[in-house]
Amino acid sequence: MITLLSTWTFGLSLGFVALGVFVSYRLFSFPDITTDGSFTLGAVVAVVLITAGVDPILATLGGMAAGAVAGCATGLLHARLGIEPLLAGILMTTALASVNLVVLGRSNVPLAGATTLGTRAEACLAPAFRTLGCDDAVAGEAARLAGVIALAAVASAALYLFFRTNLGTAMRAGGDTRTMAQALGRDTGTLTVAGLAIANSLTALSGAVVAQVQGFADVQMGIGMVVWGMASVFLGAALVGPVRLGGALVATLAGSITFRLLVASALRAGLDPDWLKAATAVVVLAALVAPQLVARRRPAAPTAR
Repeated sequence: MITLLSTWTFGLSLGFVALGVFVSYRLFSFPDITTDGSFTLGAVVAVVLITAGVDPILATLGGMAAGAVAGCATGLLHARLGIEPLLAGILMTTALASVNLVVLGRSNVPLAGATTLGTRAEACLAPAFRTLGCDDAVAGEAARLAGVIALAAVASAALYLFFRTNLGTAMRAGGDTRTMAQALGRDTGTLTVAGLAIANSLTALSGAVVAQVQGFADVQMGIGMVVWGMASVFLGAALVGPVRLGGALVATLAGSITFRLLVASALRAGLDPDWLKAATAVVVLAALVAPQLVARRRPAAPTAR
């Protein structure tokens, strides 16, 4: 039970990365490699603030703000200096590797004994789960999961409501059809910068939450996060098919949880951890190809005569 709950907690914590990739890639058609660096940046800033005695909520918001700044920088490299999206992301991620190490001070910082979002969730919610008959370990893990679920619900609702506003709709239009947005007088460069700020703030939020869930921050913890995010987005889309914005956000979170369950199942089945990245690539490939194969096998709709 504890293993299953912790898998759900970790998968949902990484779901914020998937939401960030959904915003940058799905809504703005921007393949943002900054994800790897901003994930670590959010974790590093949050951990440094928490160890300095800052409230974990404020520390998490600080990590999100740092991620937003990184996203803005990537957007400015692309929109104002004309650098290609992939190269802009690579440049920013390369720079963040040094920034993260300087901010953290060393390669790894633990959170032993510090008050985190996880410990606060345990203090508030664990007694309720104990009254349901759960032992201390299960109650603690269930409380952390409930806290992450609440945070994911708030983030998803905020995204949904924002992208339904006039500004959010304009940003989505600018990502889908730049020519039409420009014809309507919209500054697509500014919209892209804002979109990448939102995407990387979500990614940094994921890093901050993961660091507090696992109890430490490491300067290498963001490696491969862009692949995780892409896999979750595509897997979620394969699970539910074409849906509207709200359904797509929920599907993205579900894709992250499903992907984590697949990884955990593969490791428990005896998969060599050295092959984990290769297995991740296979999952992404399957998520990309499966919807196309299903569409090809569907019978063609009869034509009207």
